[in-house]
Amino acid sequence: MSLTALKVKTAPPGRHGDGRGLYLVVKDSGTRSWVLRIQHRGRRRDLGLGPFPDVSLAEARIGAMELRKQVRAGLDPVAERRRGNAVIPSFEAAARDCYDALKEGWKNQRHASWISSLENHVFPAIGTLPVEEVDSAVVRDVLEPIWLTIPDTARRILQRIGAVLDFAHIRGWLPNEVSLRSVRKGLPRQTATTNHLAAMHYNEVPAFMAKLTDLPPTVGRDALRLTILTAVRSNETRLATWPEFDLRKALWTIPGARMKMNEPHIVPLSRPAIVLLRRVKRERSGNSDLVFSVSSDKPISDMTMIKVLRDMDIEQVTVHGFRSSFTDWVAEETDTPKEVADKALAHKIPNRVEAAYRRTDFLAKRRKLMTAWAKYCMKRANGKAAACN
Repeated sequence: MSLTALKVKTAPPGRHGDGRGLYLVVKDSGTRSWVLRIQHRGRRRDLGLGPFPDVSLAEARIGAMELRKQVRAGLDPVAERRRGNAVIPSFEAAARDCYDALKEGWKNQRHASWISSLENHVFPAIGTLPVEEVDSAVVRDVLEPIWLTIPDTARRILQRIGAVLDFAHIRGWLPNEVSLRSVRKGLPRQTATTNHLAAMHYNEVPAFMAKLTDLPPTVGRDALRLTILTAVRSNETRLATWPEFDLRKALWTIPGARMKMNEPHIVPLSRPAIVLLRRVKRERSGNSDLVFSVSSDKPISDMTMIKVLRDMDIEQVTVHGFRSSFTDWVAEETDTPKEVADKALAHKIPNRVEAAYRRTDFLAKRRKLMTAWAKYCMKRANGKAAACN
């Protein structure tokens, strides 16, 4: 049965035939586009005719008729289209066009992370490649280096590449829709070890830090703020002692005995972290070396910082999860090399040979990184005093 103007507007998701290979394709999102299925030299192809309502039913039928004429004349419609109009854009150009078309409907800062993730992880590898040459094998090669190291970001990038290719198909730059369903089958399985503790999305961290800063000073609030600003593990904050800190040099040296990998870890301290520590030191009572304690000689418990979150009605986020927030921020918002980010998190280098030769601690680069992270975290705080109290 042929389509009608009303059915074109109201058809549910799926492929709806108009006859002789012309289909209206309706996606779950509600977007509608025209596709003509042809056979040329024994090969089946789907040719995009444009989106509805930019291309009406009548115009789609006329376009389909012209393409069928080309096939009957022995011509390749794809080659004719390229010769006739089309400069096929690079993947980067197509992605930026897609981004411009979609970003107005997004809230908060999703649009910034959407494009920055492609800038950091995709454009350097395939940005100059014509978008028509990007297939599932190409996408697999792009994702393989980050699939296990930053799994959450890698999965989001896979979805974003799919959106770009769908957009390119609707624009007529791709003759066929590209399915990326097979990409995951060519990549290692992301096992349960990649399911991090519940984390706050990094886009939400500045607003959260502003609320946290406005709370009355408590040992739990101060410990949580330092943990977030330094991206350390909660135990490293709970058991911190004053001799570990050199506030003049803005360094926190955590001894190996307190580190997960049993190796000393030097943390460069940002200005907000230093101001926080100076106030805590100034206001402390007793002679205990513990930075955060409920009594003179007893460190705070695991629940002290968690209670701050729960009192703020934040139920699904863990303290450790802020390390994931930091990791995703580094991956999507900066061009920081992975080895620098790993050192900032005190991660162990899995390759023993590489670990034996990599002696640098990237301190200068990590100092810049932690300064940028603190600036990002505190950008929503209310004024200088609130940002540093």
